[in-house]
Amino acid sequence: MRLLFLVLLVLVALIQYPLWAGKGGWFKVWDLQKQLAAQRETNDGLRARNNALDAEVHDLQSGTGAIEERARSELGMMREGEIFVQILPQNTAPPAGGASVAAPAAPAAAAPAGANSRPPAANNRPSASTPARPAARH
Repeated sequence: MRLLFLVLLVLVALIQYPLWAGKGGWFKVWDLQKQLAAQRETNDGLRARNNALDAEVHDLQSGTGAIEERARSELGMMREGEIFVQILPQNTAPPAGGASVAAPAAPAAAAPAGANSRPPAANNRPSASTPARPAARH
């Protein structure tokens, strides 16, 4: 009786093996379902990107608003008569060569030749002809 039970158990296990671990078994099906879900997500993202590009192409073909927006953002172009204002975050140095908002310092009055024997770099104190500058606030 035990031998019969053992033989039947082995037969059931042999029958179940292809169902679970075989070529078309449940483990393979689960793996393929995961791959299918990942591919669908990728396709949805690409479909949305294609729709956005299609809308942009349609907008570029039909109107000048998109062309103007592209010219402004990517090429830095402006209309004639417009003034470009760039607002920098606090404590950010202005770009090199750019105009500054602060008024330029008043030019020093020309001193007569020989009035100051030290070179300007060595002169640490402001003279009577050079106005003192206030300390910069940060």
